[in-house]
Amino acid sequence: MHGNTPHAGRVVEEPTAEARRTLRRNIEAVTSSTRSLLPDSFVVGAEIVDGADGLQATVAVQPPAGSVVSAGFTFEEDADEVELARELAAGAALEAKHASEDVPQIAK
Repeated sequence: MHGNTPHAGRVVEEPTAEARRTLRRNIEAVTSSTRSLLPDSFVVGAEIVDGADGLQATVAVQPPAGSVVSAGFTFEEDADEVELARELAAGAALEAKHASEDVPQIAK
């Protein structure tokens, strides 16, 4: 065959409703913890998608200056929500700091 059979590749089981609820609770905990660590000028968001390997979650932080900082995890991973929130907040704060250093200072 030429690889175009409907049976090609890994078979991924459909995620259960309980798996979706658990992952949703996990990312809500991460986003809530991350928001509590940062000022309001940082935007925190999350999404769950059905990826090729099953459910995948991404939590992202947009600092007031600089690039987005994000982390992804899957349902199977035993994620420590508090530690992930700290790492995201620290990464976003560092990104904002580096972005502000790139802006030339205006003389008074």
